Amino acid sequence: MPDIEIYTSPLCGFCHAAKRLLKKKGATFREIDVWRNPDRKPEMIQRANGGRTVPQIFIGDLHVGGCDELYALERDGKLDPLLAAA
Repeated sequence: MPDIEIYTSPLCGFCHAAKRLLKKKGATFREIDVWRNPDRKPEMIQRANGGRTVPQIFIGDLHVGGCDELYALERDGKLDPLLAAA
C-alpha cells in the first residue's frame, strides 16, 4: 500500500468523512493537522498546487484533492487500485 498523507483540521467535517472512508478501506495514513501546526499549511498549499482548504489528500505521489475527489474515486471504482499500488 502506498504512503497516504492527509492534511486536516479538527473541526472539518469533510476531513472526518475522508478519514472514515480511508479507515473503512483498511488504509493507514499520516495525518497532518494544519490547525495545530500552522507552519505546515504553506507546505500543503505548495504540494496541493494552491489548494488552501482541508482536507488535501495524497496517495503516494498523486495529489487526489479533497474529500469530494476521494469519494468520486470510490464511486468510479478507482480508489481500491490506487490503494493497492505498491
